[in-house]
Amino acid sequence: MFGQPDTTDNTSNGQVPPMDPGIMADPSSMPSMGQTAAPEHPMTPAYPATDNPLSGLMPSDDTSAPAPAEPAVAAPTQEDSDLLAIKQSALNDLSPLVSQLDQSPEEKFRTTMMMIQASDDRTLVKQAYDSAQAITDEKVRAQALLDVINEINYFTSHTS
Repeated sequence: MFGQPDTTDNTSNGQVPPMDPGIMADPSSMPSMGQTAAPEHPMTPAYPATDNPLSGLMPSDDTSAPAPAEPAVAAPTQEDSDLLAIKQSALNDLSPLVSQLDQSPEEKFRTTMMMIQASDDRTLVKQAYDSAQAITDEKVRAQALLDVINEINYFTSHTS
């Protein structure tokens, strides 16, 4: 095997026989992908056979494909309405108190982002940006600034 001379001689003169030219002339005589030349070594393809090996990895240009179904949204119940009213009341009560919390710049940023996302209050974006600027860890500050940009993208793409 490794480092050992091969003692099995598959040829009569010790040389590899020439390739059959008929294989090159007739490609159908070659085993296709997923088939094997020797049945004692079955191969299973790693990916399902398709015409396009990248299908499923990249968006399709096929516009005839059906769009994914939208998730069904149940009508809000009275319980949901009650919870949403409590949430809105808590957000209104929290807004003037946030500045009194003893928080690090990162915690203040996260609190402000939570309030923005819970209330869709675009007026808090400037406060979130200012909190992000005060974060001293560069990686954390970079992520916070990306979050601010994403919120701005959300608000500017959802305006009517």
